[in-house]
Amino acid sequence: MTRLRGDCLIVARIGDRLAVTSSMNCFAVTSHTDCISVAKGILALLVSFSLLTTPVWAAPASSLGTVVYADRAHVGAAQASVSVGATIFTGDRLSTDQSGSVQIRAGAARLLLSSASTATFSQDDVSPAATLTHGSATFSTANSKAFTLHVGSAVIRPNTNQPTIGQVTVLTSKELIVKSTRGSLSIAVEDDVREIPEGAAYRVVLDPSAADPQGPRGAGTKGYGGPPIKAAKSKFMWYVIGVTAVVTVWAFHEVFESPDRP
Repeated sequence: MTRLRGDCLIVARIGDRLAVTSSMNCFAVTSHTDCISVAKGILALLVSFSLLTTPVWAAPASSLGTVVYADRAHVGAAQASVSVGATIFTGDRLSTDQSGSVQIRAGAARLLLSSASTATFSQDDVSPAATLTHGSATFSTANSKAFTLHVGSAVIRPNTNQPTIGQVTVLTSKELIVKSTRGSLSIAVEDDVREIPEGAAYRVVLDPSAADPQGPRGAGTKGYGGPPIKAAKSKFMWYVIGVTAVVTVWAFHEVFESPDRP
Protein backbone atom coordinates (compact mmCIF):
# COMPACT_ATOMS: atom_id res chain seq x y z
CA MET A 1 0.00 0.00 0.00
CA THR A 2 2.88 2.30 0.93
CA ARG A 3 4.64 1.42 -2.34
CA LEU A 4 1.50 2.23 -4.32
CA ARG A 5 1.27 5.65 -2.71
CA GLY A 6 4.90 6.33 -3.53
CA ASP A 7 4.34 5.39 -7.14
CA CYS A 8 1.33 7.68 -7.32
CA LEU A 9 3.38 10.54 -5.85
CA ILE A 10 6.12 10.02 -8.44
CA VAL A 11 3.55 9.99 -11.26
CA ALA A 12 1.99 13.20 -9.92
CA ARG A 13 5.37 14.94 -9.80
CA ILE A 14 6.16 13.85 -13.36
CA GLY A 15 2.79 15.21 -14.47
CA ASP A 16 3.47 18.53 -12.80
CA ARG A 17 6.84 18.80 -14.57
CA LEU A 18 5.25 18.01 -17.92
CA ALA A 19 2.61 20.68 -17.31
CA VAL A 20 5.25 23.29 -16.45
CA THR A 21 7.34 22.32 -19.49
CA SER A 22 4.29 22.52 -21.73
CA SER A 23 3.41 25.95 -20.33
CA MET A 24 6.94 27.23 -20.93
CA ASN A 25 6.90 25.95 -24.51
CA CYS A 26 3.58 27.66 -25.11
CA PHE A 27 4.95 30.90 -23.61
CA ALA A 28 8.04 30.68 -25.85
CA VAL A 29 5.92 30.15 -28.94
CA THR A 30 3.60 32.98 -27.95
CA SER A 31 6.52 35.34 -27.22
CA HIS A 32 8.18 34.55 -30.56
CA THR A 33 4.94 35.26 -32.42
CA ASP A 34 4.49 38.53 -30.54
CA CYS A 35 8.04 39.62 -31.38
CA ILE A 36 7.43 39.05 -35.09
CA SER A 37 4.18 41.02 -34.92
CA VAL A 38 5.83 43.91 -33.08
CA ALA A 39 8.74 43.95 -35.55
CA LYS A 40 6.34 44.08 -38.51
CA GLY A 41 4.44 46.94 -36.88
CA ILE A 42 7.62 48.97 -36.30
CA LEU A 43 8.78 48.37 -39.88
CA ALA A 44 5.43 49.52 -41.29
CA LEU A 45 5.57 52.64 -39.12
CA LEU A 46 9.09 53.49 -40.32
CA VAL A 47 8.10 53.06 -43.98
CA SER A 48 5.05 55.28 -43.52
CA PHE A 49 7.11 57.93 -41.78
CA SER A 50 9.73 57.93 -44.54
CA LEU A 51 7.04 58.39 -47.20
CA LEU A 52 5.60 61.35 -45.34
CA THR A 53 8.93 63.07 -44.76
CA THR A 54 10.56 62.45 -48.16
CA PRO A 55 9.40 65.81 -49.65
CA VAL A 56 10.78 67.63 -46.61
CA TRP A 57 14.17 65.96 -46.95
CA ALA A 58 14.35 66.35 -50.75
CA ALA A 59 17.66 67.49 -52.28
CA PRO A 60 18.12 71.27 -52.41
CA ALA A 61 18.25 73.22 -55.67
CA SER A 62 21.55 72.76 -57.49
CA SER A 63 24.20 75.45 -57.55
CA LEU A 64 24.66 77.11 -60.96
CA GLY A 65 27.28 79.75 -60.41
CA THR A 66 28.89 82.45 -58.31
CA VAL A 67 28.55 86.24 -58.29
CA VAL A 68 31.90 87.79 -59.26
CA TYR A 69 30.73 91.41 -59.48
CA ALA A 70 27.68 93.17 -58.08
CA ASP A 71 26.59 96.80 -58.00
CA ARG A 72 23.03 97.64 -56.94
CA ALA A 73 21.86 94.12 -57.75
CA HIS A 74 19.15 92.08 -56.03
CA VAL A 75 17.94 88.50 -55.79
CA GLY A 76 14.44 87.08 -55.31
CA ALA A 77 11.06 88.69 -54.81
CA ALA A 78 12.25 90.22 -51.53
CA GLN A 79 14.89 92.17 -53.49
CA ALA A 80 17.71 91.15 -51.15
CA SER A 81 21.04 92.70 -52.02
CA VAL A 82 23.54 90.55 -53.90
CA SER A 83 27.21 90.56 -52.90
CA VAL A 84 30.37 89.18 -54.49
CA GLY A 85 30.85 85.49 -53.68
CA ALA A 86 27.14 84.71 -53.38
CA THR A 87 26.01 81.37 -54.85
CA ILE A 88 23.34 81.35 -57.54
CA PHE A 89 20.89 78.44 -57.53
CA THR A 90 18.31 77.11 -59.97
CA GLY A 91 15.23 79.33 -59.79
CA ASP A 92 17.04 82.42 -58.50
CA ARG A 93 15.90 85.68 -60.08
CA LEU A 94 18.47 88.45 -60.33
CA SER A 95 17.63 92.07 -61.06
CA THR A 96 19.57 95.34 -61.28
CA ASP A 97 18.71 98.96 -60.60
CA GLN A 98 18.76 101.69 -63.22
CA SER A 99 22.48 102.21 -62.61
CA GLY A 100 23.36 98.71 -61.42
CA SER A 101 24.93 95.58 -62.90
CA VAL A 102 25.85 92.05 -61.84
CA GLN A 103 28.16 89.43 -63.31
CA ILE A 104 27.90 85.67 -62.69
CA ARG A 105 30.45 82.97 -63.41
CA ALA A 106 28.80 79.64 -64.26
CA GLY A 107 31.28 76.95 -65.27
CA ALA A 108 32.73 77.83 -68.67
CA ALA A 109 30.46 80.86 -69.06
CA ARG A 110 29.91 84.33 -67.67
CA LEU A 111 26.75 86.41 -67.75
CA LEU A 112 26.61 90.17 -67.31
CA LEU A 113 23.25 91.77 -66.53
CA SER A 114 23.21 95.45 -67.43
CA SER A 115 21.20 98.18 -65.72
CA ALA A 116 17.44 97.73 -65.25
CA SER A 117 17.59 94.06 -66.22
CA THR A 118 15.99 90.90 -64.85
CA ALA A 119 16.87 87.24 -65.44
CA THR A 120 15.89 83.94 -63.83
CA PHE A 121 18.43 81.11 -63.73
CA SER A 122 17.76 77.48 -64.59
CA GLN A 123 19.42 74.31 -65.91
CA ASP A 124 19.07 73.20 -69.55
CA ASP A 125 20.12 69.56 -69.90
CA VAL A 126 23.89 69.83 -69.37
CA SER A 127 24.31 73.61 -69.42
CA PRO A 128 23.43 76.52 -67.12
CA ALA A 129 20.72 78.78 -68.51
CA ALA A 130 18.86 82.00 -67.83
CA THR A 131 15.62 83.58 -69.00
CA LEU A 132 15.94 87.29 -69.71
CA THR A 133 12.67 89.16 -69.18
CA HIS A 134 13.82 92.79 -69.03
CA GLY A 135 16.84 94.80 -70.08
CA SER A 136 20.08 93.52 -71.58
CA ALA A 137 22.43 90.61 -70.96
CA THR A 138 25.88 89.82 -72.34
CA PHE A 139 27.29 86.30 -72.12
CA SER A 140 30.74 84.91 -72.75
CA THR A 141 31.31 81.18 -73.35
CA ALA A 142 34.20 78.80 -73.99
CA ASN A 143 32.17 76.16 -75.85
CA SER A 144 28.76 75.56 -77.43
CA LYS A 145 27.28 73.88 -74.34
CA ALA A 146 28.51 76.37 -71.77
CA PHE A 147 25.37 78.52 -71.55
CA THR A 148 21.87 79.07 -72.97
CA LEU A 149 19.82 82.27 -72.89
CA HIS A 150 16.03 82.27 -73.26
CA VAL A 151 13.90 85.23 -74.29
CA GLY A 152 10.25 84.33 -74.70
CA SER A 153 10.15 81.38 -77.11
CA ALA A 154 13.64 82.13 -78.48
CA VAL A 155 16.66 80.08 -77.43
CA ILE A 156 20.07 81.68 -77.96
CA ARG A 157 23.36 79.85 -77.49
CA PRO A 158 26.89 79.68 -78.92
CA ASN A 159 27.02 78.10 -82.35
CA THR A 160 30.53 76.61 -82.07
CA ASN A 161 33.04 75.47 -79.48
CA GLN A 162 35.09 78.62 -80.09
CA PRO A 163 35.10 81.47 -77.53
CA THR A 164 31.87 83.40 -78.09
CA ILE A 165 30.39 86.68 -76.85
CA GLY A 166 26.76 87.55 -77.46
CA GLN A 167 24.50 90.38 -76.38
CA VAL A 168 20.71 90.29 -76.13
CA THR A 169 18.34 93.20 -75.43
CA VAL A 170 14.63 92.77 -74.73
CA LEU A 171 12.47 95.38 -76.48
CA THR A 172 9.04 93.87 -75.77
CA SER A 173 7.73 90.44 -74.86
CA LYS A 174 7.83 89.57 -78.59
CA GLU A 175 10.82 91.59 -79.81
CA LEU A 176 14.51 91.51 -79.05
CA ILE A 177 17.88 92.47 -80.48
CA VAL A 178 20.62 89.86 -80.75
CA LYS A 179 24.25 90.76 -81.45
CA SER A 180 27.19 88.44 -81.98
CA THR A 181 30.31 90.27 -80.91
CA ARG A 182 32.71 87.34 -81.04
CA GLY A 183 32.08 84.01 -82.73
CA SER A 184 28.68 83.02 -84.13
CA LEU A 185 25.40 82.50 -82.32
CA SER A 186 22.49 80.14 -82.84
CA ILE A 187 18.93 81.40 -82.37
CA ALA A 188 16.06 78.92 -82.41
CA VAL A 189 12.31 79.05 -82.03
CA GLU A 190 11.08 75.46 -81.99
CA ASP A 191 12.44 73.85 -85.20
CA ASP A 192 13.34 77.15 -86.86
CA VAL A 193 17.09 77.45 -86.21
CA ARG A 194 19.31 80.16 -87.69
CA GLU A 195 22.87 81.39 -87.34
CA ILE A 196 23.99 84.91 -86.48
CA PRO A 197 27.55 85.36 -87.77
CA GLU A 198 30.27 87.19 -85.91
CA GLY A 199 29.82 90.94 -86.04
CA ALA A 200 26.15 90.82 -87.09
CA ALA A 201 23.13 92.20 -85.24
CA TYR A 202 19.45 91.42 -85.80
CA ARG A 203 16.14 92.63 -84.53
CA VAL A 204 14.02 89.53 -83.95
CA VAL A 205 10.22 89.47 -83.96
CA LEU A 206 8.88 86.34 -82.29
CA ASP A 207 5.32 86.93 -83.49
CA PRO A 208 5.56 87.54 -87.27
CA SER A 209 1.96 88.77 -87.43
CA ALA A 210 2.96 91.65 -85.14
CA ALA A 211 5.95 92.77 -87.23
CA ASP A 212 6.42 96.54 -87.21
CA PRO A 213 7.15 97.97 -90.68
CA GLN A 214 8.40 101.21 -89.07
CA GLY A 215 11.65 99.59 -88.02
CA PRO A 216 13.15 98.66 -84.67
CA ARG A 217 12.90 100.59 -81.44
CA GLY A 218 15.23 101.00 -78.52
CA ALA A 219 18.97 101.30 -78.07
CA GLY A 220 21.41 99.67 -80.43
CA THR A 221 19.20 99.84 -83.52
CA LYS A 222 21.22 102.26 -85.59
CA GLY A 223 21.96 101.01 -89.07
CA TYR A 224 18.59 99.42 -89.73
CA GLY A 225 17.91 98.79 -93.39
CA GLY A 226 16.45 96.34 -95.85
CA PRO A 227 13.37 94.13 -95.71
CA PRO A 228 12.91 91.43 -93.08
CA ILE A 229 14.45 88.02 -93.70
CA LYS A 230 11.74 85.40 -93.54
CA ALA A 231 11.88 81.68 -94.31
CA ALA A 232 9.05 79.71 -95.88
CA LYS A 233 8.07 78.06 -92.56
CA SER A 234 9.61 80.58 -90.18
CA LYS A 235 8.63 80.79 -86.53
CA PHE A 236 10.04 84.32 -86.31
CA MET A 237 11.16 87.23 -88.45
CA TRP A 238 14.44 89.07 -88.23
CA TYR A 239 15.85 92.30 -89.58
CA VAL A 240 19.50 93.12 -90.16
CA ILE A 241 20.24 96.23 -88.12
CA GLY A 242 23.99 96.65 -88.55
CA VAL A 243 27.42 95.24 -87.85
CA THR A 244 29.08 95.64 -84.48
CA ALA A 245 32.34 97.54 -84.38
CA VAL A 246 35.71 95.98 -83.64
CA VAL A 247 36.11 98.30 -80.67
CA THR A 248 33.10 96.55 -79.08
CA VAL A 249 34.97 93.23 -79.25
CA TRP A 250 37.86 94.82 -77.38
CA ALA A 251 35.52 96.30 -74.77
CA PHE A 252 33.83 92.98 -74.00
CA HIS A 253 37.22 91.28 -73.92
CA GLU A 254 38.17 93.70 -71.15
CA VAL A 255 34.94 93.04 -69.25
CA PHE A 256 35.13 89.25 -69.29
CA GLU A 257 38.83 88.39 -69.51
CA SER A 258 40.86 91.16 -67.89
CA PRO A 259 42.65 89.99 -64.71
CA ASP A 260 41.83 93.33 -63.13
CA ARG A 261 38.14 92.45 -63.06
CA PRO A 262 36.76 90.59 -59.99
